[in-house]
Amino acid sequence: MPDTMITGKLDIVSTIKEGISIGIANIVPIFVNVLLWILTIWIPYLNVGTTIGLWVGIVSKASKGETVPMTEIFDPKYRKYMGEFFITNGLIGIGTLTGFLFFIIPGIVFGIAWSLAQLLVIDKGKNPTEAITLSNNHTYGNKGRMFCIYFLVFLAFGLVSFILMLIPKAGIVLSSIVSIFMMFVLIGLQASIYKQLTENISGDITRVNAAPSAPAGGNFCPACGKKNPPGTKFCGSCGAQV
Repeated sequence: MPDTMITGKLDIVSTIKEGISIGIANIVPIFVNVLLWILTIWIPYLNVGTTIGLWVGIVSKASKGETVPMTEIFDPKYRKYMGEFFITNGLIGIGTLTGFLFFIIPGIVFGIAWSLAQLLVIDKGKNPTEAITLSNNHTYGNKGRMFCIYFLVFLAFGLVSFILMLIPKAGIVLSSIVSIFMMFVLIGLQASIYKQLTENISGDITRVNAAPSAPAGGNFCPACGKKNPPGTKFCGSCGAQV
C-alpha cells in the first residue's frame, strides 16, 4: 500500500483559470477587508483575529463559493483559534527552516506540503498536528504541480510588472495596480487548490473512542467507518490510518 491517501491530480491550467476567476469574483470584499486590516493592524489581540480572517477565513469562504462579507475579518470565531493558529505556524516554521538548512529544496517541499494546514485548523476544526498531517497527505502527488502553478503566476505577473515599469511616469502606478491584482489571484489560487484537494475531509473532529465500529472487510476506516478507495493508507474523511 502507498503511504498516503489517493488524491486527484491538479490540472495546472484549469487551476490557474479558476484561481483568477475566484479572485476576480471577490475583488471588492477582499479589497475592503484588506483596507480594514491595515487600519486596525495596530490594535492588540484584535489584530490576530483579523489576520487569521484575512489570510485563512476569506480563502475558506471563497473555496466554497460563499459570499465574503465586507467585514469578514472581524468575525469573533477567528480569535477562537489564535492558539492553534500560532502553534501550527510555529511547527511549520520550524520544519520549513530545518528543511532550508538542507540546501533549500526540502524547505520548499515542506512549505508546499503543509500549506493547507492553517485552513484545515480554521475551516475543519483539526488540531495543529492533525492538520499538518492531513495537509501532507492531501498534497501528496501534487507538490510539483502546486509549485508550477505558483511559479507560473509569479513569473507572469513579474514580467508584466517589469514591462510596465519601463513606461515613463505611469509605470510605477501601473506596476502597483498589477501587484495588488496579483494578491487577489493568489487568494483565488489558494482557494481553488484547497477546494480540490480537501473536498472529502469532514468538518468534524473524529475521536477514535467515540467512532462507530468499522464494517468487516474492505478498506473501511477503523476510526470513523468510512469506506475508502482501494490502496488507501489514510482515511479521506478523518485522516486516520486505514
